[in-house]
Amino acid sequence: MADSMRAARFDSATRRLEVQEVPIPVPRPHEVLVRVEACGICLSDVHLLDGTLPTNLAVVTPGHEVAGTVEHAGDLVTGWAPGDRVVVGAGRNCGTCVPCTRGMPADCEAFEIMGFSYDGGWAQYLVAPAAALSLVPRSIPIEQAAVLADAVSTPYAALTDRAGVRPGEAVGLWGIGGLGVHAVQVARLLGAAPIIAIDPLASARERALGLGADAALDPTSDDVVSEIARLTSGRMLDVAVDLVGANAVLRQAVESLGRRGRAVMVGLSMDPIEMGPGVVLGVMSQSLLGHLGYEKRHLDELVRLVELGRLDVSGSVSDLLPLDDVAAGVERLTTKQGNPIRLVVQPWA
Repeated sequence: MADSMRAARFDSATRRLEVQEVPIPVPRPHEVLVRVEACGICLSDVHLLDGTLPTNLAVVTPGHEVAGTVEHAGDLVTGWAPGDRVVVGAGRNCGTCVPCTRGMPADCEAFEIMGFSYDGGWAQYLVAPAAALSLVPRSIPIEQAAVLADAVSTPYAALTDRAGVRPGEAVGLWGIGGLGVHAVQVARLLGAAPIIAIDPLASARERALGLGADAALDPTSDDVVSEIARLTSGRMLDVAVDLVGANAVLRQAVESLGRRGRAVMVGLSMDPIEMGPGVVLGVMSQSLLGHLGYEKRHLDELVRLVELGRLDVSGSVSDLLPLDDVAAGVERLTTKQGNPIRLVVQPWA
């Protein structure tokens, strides 16, 4: 095995992204070295590169939707062997905060995100905790497995756990991009009714309807709140999800809630939150909920759902790109050229 690999490295001071030759990382005893076969390009990667979402590292390899094969396991790792096909959870607990040291890593207070706090998957190899791996059956193409590790799992966790969507509840989804298309599918899987998709792009609205949304609205031209009232027979929404990360979106979502409605912030933003009179939330017993990512069990559940045909992500990969084209892929996602769901990098192509 060679000592070096190719990786796309982002310099946070110069804001330059360059493919470079770097040393192959060495896994610690509880970690594995993964040969990266596929890694998605996410909107949060775009925000890392444009400075909207900061990193605490001077130089970092972005990418947090990783699938590949186990190359080597650390000395303390059991249950994983070279050649195992895996999708990698996109974060790790810090190991030093009070919950971590008391055996509650899921409650970590300083959770680290792959591609921001440590090197991610726009590279030929990646080091990850063994506990972050989910086994991928041969029936699932590796590029489809990669998008499970955020594009699908984040809205899945937001709707199932954070929002607690129940059958028959009215759900509104703002932003039908890489997260939103899967939010539509997950909401359908959970029995939400009606499912209302909101996006300014006609092609995104059409895509939402094709995936199971009951209605699709343009937030810039429709009287969205009135139309939601009509579509829900005056009940308004039980759950409103901001998948964009913009205060204007969140405000419109909150205005569309009914009594005991829950607004969930999935899109990440540094925007200050302004939603109008706070008394409305109290009088209507409404909730505003922040959300980040997912837990390992969500990834395991999604692999089973895809394997058994309950969830179809075969249309989620819009294009496959070699590592040298990752910057062009970021630009395509930024400008929404071709309205991609997910562009996936293949570091060995």
